[in-house]
Amino acid sequence: MPVLNLVQAVNDALRLEMRRDERVVILGEDVGKFGGVFRATAGLYEEFGENRVIDTPLSETGIIGTAIGMALYGMRPVPEIQFLDFIYSGYDQIVNELAKMRYRSGGQYTCPMVIRAPYGGGIKGGLYHSQSTESVFIHHAGLKVVVPSNPYDAKGLLLSALRQDDPVLFLEPKRIYRAARGEVPEGDYTVPLESAAIVREGDAVTVIAWGAMLHEAVAAVDRLAEEGIRCELIDLRTLWPLDIETVLGSVRKTGRAVIVHEAARTLGLGAEIAALIQERAFVYLEAPVKRITGWDTPFPYTLDEHYLPRAPRIEKGIRETLDFVA
Repeated sequence: MPVLNLVQAVNDALRLEMRRDERVVILGEDVGKFGGVFRATAGLYEEFGENRVIDTPLSETGIIGTAIGMALYGMRPVPEIQFLDFIYSGYDQIVNELAKMRYRSGGQYTCPMVIRAPYGGGIKGGLYHSQSTESVFIHHAGLKVVVPSNPYDAKGLLLSALRQDDPVLFLEPKRIYRAARGEVPEGDYTVPLESAAIVREGDAVTVIAWGAMLHEAVAAVDRLAEEGIRCELIDLRTLWPLDIETVLGSVRKTGRAVIVHEAARTLGLGAEIAALIQERAFVYLEAPVKRITGWDTPFPYTLDEHYLPRAPRIEKGIRETLDFVA
């Protein structure tokens, strides 16, 4: 079985689906001849041509608007936004048109469209190339939001997203594009959307993470395991719709929950998860739900690594939750 990194797995999924379904087209800035700024679409222009791998002007408004029109006319577009930070020129069309099309048409029309966007910090990108704003899109009904943390899931989740009729925002943690490596089956397979994965089993505390922060959480959890502290670690994979039953099942077992994300703390997805745990598993809790997150500031260039919740900060937060006494 070949070993791929995350960006290679994304490329493999796109190639496979374009061969399978001629309605799939890719469009975005530099996705064609150049192969994408992170090389996620490398080689696709040469295989499928300029009519299916389309270099666009530098206009997120145009990219998203064009893709919505394509989807309504029966195509299955995959627009790439070069960095998630740049998506806001097309935000109105995403939340007011794309997300609402099925609802406003009473189910007569769908928009089968996957928006790919690298996101997150850890590459010294500064405040315009490092943001994690997934919760802004989760707030709007009609969008699915997916974040893989490893190559196997990246390929399987992307193939699942490309084959269903609802719009999906597929966020790729660029910090681990090449750092995350793993065995990826050749050929076709899917990972179901809306299904979280239990990465480590345990009974001391439930730790919830996704994307690049999943790897920081793994390091923290494995460090605690050396002392006999067995944490249960959940990779959400699909942020919305949330696999809340997997989360609740774990919290009912452990009685404690720690949520890790690199997005800013205020109104981040961690706040919603904490509220759901409190509403549905309150009697099982032995400590307050803890959030370990980025800070409520613009993403700093020189303090990039201090902004992100790294393993030592996660380990400290887990210990604080375990030590809590009412």
